[in-house]
Amino acid sequence: MPEPLEPYDLHDRALGAYLGFAIGDALGATVEFMRPREIAQQYGVHREIIGGGWLKLASGQVTDDTTMSLALGTALLQGGSAALMRHAQGDDTLVRRIGDTYVQWFKGKPVDCGNTCRRGILRYLHEGTLEGSFNPGDGGNGALMRNLPAVLATLGDDAAFERLSIAQARLTHHHPLSDAATLGMGRLLGLLLAGTDPVAARLWIAQWVSDNPAFGFTPYRGRATAYVVDTVQTVLHYWTLHDDFEDALVATVNQGDDADTTGALVGMLAGARCGAARLLQRWLHRLQPDTVRAITAQTSGLLALARTLHPPQPT
Repeated sequence: MPEPLEPYDLHDRALGAYLGFAIGDALGATVEFMRPREIAQQYGVHREIIGGGWLKLASGQVTDDTTMSLALGTALLQGGSAALMRHAQGDDTLVRRIGDTYVQWFKGKPVDCGNTCRRGILRYLHEGTLEGSFNPGDGGNGALMRNLPAVLATLGDDAAFERLSIAQARLTHHHPLSDAATLGMGRLLGLLLAGTDPVAARLWIAQWVSDNPAFGFTPYRGRATAYVVDTVQTVLHYWTLHDDFEDALVATVNQGDDADTTGALVGMLAGARCGAARLLQRWLHRLQPDTVRAITAQTSGLLALARTLHPPQPT
């Protein structure tokens, strides 16, 4: 394990991950559902945050990937450490708070909402159930895409991370591949936030893929759809191929398909690797200020929440 980071180093990596996530979301949304050939014909190489796309976004506007993540973060901060501790003892109050927050998010008419997320939120609203039965159609990336706040809130406590991640995921998605991807990418993010070096991170990925062969990405098949296997393969392929934040993100979104989500997740991992101080300023300044403020506040709050659950040990 790497040596514990100083608080400011951890904050820089965590903020880099969350802002990188939003940057990737805003950059990729422009070319969502396009094929690489279509992107090349229209943009050459798409590399600027300009809005538009099928959602007709304003420049710097994010999609459901970021706003649903912020909804999860809001629920966790409102619940606080007491709710997380009760959740560890089997109390479902925190999960219901998360469900209620997803309902509020949905009623606020977000710019987009995936079919599986919509179905799960409506089931919770009308039935009050915290998860549906296994559904072969639940293998999308909606649970994975929004789990970043759960990682930050439970840093240093793997059992709490797993409980919380699966609970928030199953509110809308009940599929073993969704579960595996949500946990796997969350653990990889946790390693990067802890300062794990790139070589060790790649070794961890190789072992995780060996344990979860459905996500094998070598050779890369070139599929970047919302099916969680395609999403994870795309994210791992481009993140391991490019050490530079900009290079990784540009290559990812120009693959098209579910480019807002693959871009967000690559931005998250690449942002954790480089830290907020090294994010591309021209992209960061294009994000809408309210989004940047909300992410900055949540990052500090979620890390503080993690410290109350798992205080750093004296050295």
